[in-house]
Amino acid sequence: GHAIIGGHEAVPHSRPYMVLLLMNRPGGRIGQCAGFLLSEDFVMTAAHCQAESYKVFLGLHNYHDQNGVQHVNVPGRNAFPMKGYNPVDCRNDMMLLKLSTKAELNDKVKPIALADRDDGSLPKACVISGWGSTENSKYMSVKLLELNVTLTDNELCANTNMYCSEGERGPGQGDAGGPLVCEDGKAYGVISASTMNPDGSKIQSYKKIPDHSIKEHKGKFFKNYMYCL
Repeated sequence: GHAIIGGHEAVPHSRPYMVLLLMNRPGGRIGQCAGFLLSEDFVMTAAHCQAESYKVFLGLHNYHDQNGVQHVNVPGRNAFPMKGYNPVDCRNDMMLLKLSTKAELNDKVKPIALADRDDGSLPKACVISGWGSTENSKYMSVKLLELNVTLTDNELCANTNMYCSEGERGPGQGDAGGPLVCEDGKAYGVISASTMNPDGSKIQSYKKIPDHSIKEHKGKFFKNYMYCL
């Protein structure tokens, strides 16, 4: 998994699509990822956030104040990774999670639209958010944090259908699976991984959503993802 390094607290419930995933992994290990609501039934997250089961938090801002937060327990069989996911290099690191109980949509719980264009230009005014670790702590952030990021041209990312940002400010542990939300308020990417440039600077990568695999299957999105397993 990957909190937001260098971020600030989001206005409570200003990002009603955000989802926290607590994951039960083999051997009794507990993990954390983020996700985002696509509909009453589906959450999108990163494929490397696969687990034996999940506790899904909808409408959450402050982990210590769960008044009105919806909790949904989801079995691992409801997770559908993108076809071609490679855990070695995080290629196609995207997954749908089908909720076992439909989300109750309200002012604090709303889906986000997916970007449907990829004209080769980098999206502008992008924001990431999550409850992951910060630069001051190895523990998850109690409150939802957010950060503005600027996407950069990177040959490695361009060749793997990823967007990239660079620098110390970016996603941290526990933020994987959260959305990259840009100019028109749509989700353009999924927080995936980070790596280092030869000069020691950090690259953060986001699985690109508006790529050919979605354009070709527009209108059959959920069906194609579930068919992959």
